[in-house]
Amino acid sequence: MTQARQNHQWPLPHQRLQAYQVARELVRRVGTLRLGDARLREQARKSAISVALNLAEGAGRTSLADKRRAYGIAFGELCEVAAALELSLDLRATSEAEARDSLLVVARLHAMLARLTRG
Repeated sequence: MTQARQNHQWPLPHQRLQAYQVARELVRRVGTLRLGDARLREQARKSAISVALNLAEGAGRTSLADKRRAYGIAFGELCEVAAALELSLDLRATSEAEARDSLLVVARLHAMLARLTRG
């Protein structure tokens, strides 16, 4: 079943949120990234998953304050993903090419989250 068809059948708020779809892409990229440092690998994965889950939670909230809180948490978790990737580069625990691809998704999601947390 395609993603578009699946989203049509289950029209939950987070499934319509473009930032959530990009967060899922980040989860997939980080999940397949070869990080030689186990602690950084686990932190990057946990934080990427947390970004997606907090976006889903925020999309499902009805008050603006609740949405902003959840999106703010997602923003912080996204910074943790970026830091784990940057530190893995510093430790030479991953290749620049692999980390760069994930960091491009981080940058894209950062811009989306900045808009969501403002309003």
